[in-house]
Amino acid sequence: MTTTASTPAVADDDEPARPQDPGDPFDRDVLPTPPGATAALLRSLLAPMKGRTALTTSLLLLQQAVVQAGPLLVAYAIDTAVPAFREHRHGPLIAVAVGYLLCALASGLLQFAFIESSARVSQDVLLDLRGRIFRHAQALSVDFHERYTSGRLISRSTTDVESLRELLEEGLQELVTVVLSFVYISAMLLWLDPGLGAVAVASFVPLYLLVRVYRRRAQRVFRARSTAIAAVIVKFVETMNGIRPVRAFRREAANDADFAVLNERHERVNGDSLLEMARYVVGSRLVANTAVAAIVLWGAHRVVSGSLELGVLAAAVLYLRRLYDPIDRLGMFLNSYQSAAASLEKIAGLLAQTPSVPEPVRPRELPPLKNEFPGREVVFDGVRFGYRTGGEVLPRFDLTLPAGQTVAVVGTTGAGKSTLAKLLARFYDPSAGRVLLDGVDLRELAVPELRRGVVMVTQEAFLFSGTVADNIAIGRPDAGREEIEQAAKAIGAHEFISALPDGYDTDVRKRGGRISAGQRQLVAFARALLADPAVLILDEATSSLDIPGERAVQRAMSTVLRGRTAVVIAHRLSTVEVADRVLVMEHGRIVEDGRPAELIAGTGRFADLHRAWRDSLA
Repeated sequence: MTTTASTPAVADDDEPARPQDPGDPFDRDVLPTPPGATAALLRSLLAPMKGRTALTTSLLLLQQAVVQAGPLLVAYAIDTAVPAFREHRHGPLIAVAVGYLLCALASGLLQFAFIESSARVSQDVLLDLRGRIFRHAQALSVDFHERYTSGRLISRSTTDVESLRELLEEGLQELVTVVLSFVYISAMLLWLDPGLGAVAVASFVPLYLLVRVYRRRAQRVFRARSTAIAAVIVKFVETMNGIRPVRAFRREAANDADFAVLNERHERVNGDSLLEMARYVVGSRLVANTAVAAIVLWGAHRVVSGSLELGVLAAAVLYLRRLYDPIDRLGMFLNSYQSAAASLEKIAGLLAQTPSVPEPVRPRELPPLKNEFPGREVVFDGVRFGYRTGGEVLPRFDLTLPAGQTVAVVGTTGAGKSTLAKLLARFYDPSAGRVLLDGVDLRELAVPELRRGVVMVTQEAFLFSGTVADNIAIGRPDAGREEIEQAAKAIGAHEFISALPDGYDTDVRKRGGRISAGQRQLVAFARALLADPAVLILDEATSSLDIPGERAVQRAMSTVLRGRTAVVIAHRLSTVEVADRVLVMEHGRIVEDGRPAELIAGTGRFADLHRAWRDSLA
């Protein structure tokens, strides 16, 4: 079986190395965000909490109304209660004192209720958002995770969510307080004295212009700050994940220098944000103090002339201080807002990404098995495929694997072996043609149905933190302990598992670091056997093992592969011994196809590879 020539792959695992294309959104921290996606995300987060949001707003409205009654009581005390007290009428002054105490008490209780209610709303929003990010990241296709770093995902779910928390828990209260203060106090000043009120309202024009300038400048700064901290996290995660090669090749000094550059950039943009904040605070205080000074001088002149009562002037000054004091806090809100807006934009861009391998609109089920064995027929029908950053890895590719047949696929690096496995596992969809499982296109199978039918065991047997039993049960979560142990016994893993400190309940720790590579691979095979798939893909499952470990895994393979359709990607030709058929691939096409003994006896590529392998063992 042959195919036409194709452009050769140029990197390990068949995928061409991704060039640093500045136009590629995956090379930037911010993924493209559709218009309106950020606002839609915020609405969807707040929609389930309309009732609690309304209650929280009502509590703040009441609290501000109570707080703003204080200066009126002061004005009444100066102009009415104190003169009455001089005439030995104590009632008005007592009423003022009791009223002030009641306002203070009511303000404290309402503030407590507001903080509790707003905290519940914000925490529920953040809980929902973190869950969405985690679920969506898992649902995105493998090609997304191969191109968008895990450090950036961590930054989205930690630093960016934390920015939103600061806005919800602190910034919004400051904004609402400023707005309500402006409305209440402007109305009170205009009611107390229209002239003073008009001057106070006019002073907001330069403050408004100052806020506009600050917001525009801060927006650029906070976008840069969010990108800078993401770069720091990416570098940190990358270094810690690769700590072994870092130590082996003495990369500590070079990594430290690279990290220092990123860290200094983060420090610089943080300094820029603080500088912008300082400019805003100085400007706002200058405007506010100038306005207060002008009103005090004008008001004092009117008091002397008898056109303004002293209590009204005192109340106006108190109101002005209450009006201008939150202006500084408005700067803090704008800080929180710009930071949260930049973060929410990035989160919205992430959530707007769609899987390149979508769920079918009308999923089909696999037909009943045709025989007593679990294997199913696999057909590659006119398949073409190329990675988005490289040439075509598989030109027109046709292949039929009968049910129950074990096929070994060999060839040089970049020949298309791993691409073949990824298409069969539907980590990618072909750009043309179909991959069929018992006559059903993989694109028509729901993901759970596909994962029950096709399982892959990779070169690195990834184990999650947890017990050995938990890791085996990933193959079938509803399996009981007896079924888990039976799968381990069939693979030959029961003996070493039983010898662990807590047997099947032993915590394997991060990435299974508590057990050896060969033992991890045996656990992975037990997991695959428990899943009982129709098609099993072994992608270089023994290439990282020593000779004893490889022999143990090969014995396990003979158990797992029995009766199943299997595709074995092999670099070590010892793995081919379990195969019924061998395919030799070059440049995305099959150049040899036959039984192992027939190809070894011939004069083709596989015979040369096998001869070289035998010589290496001598």
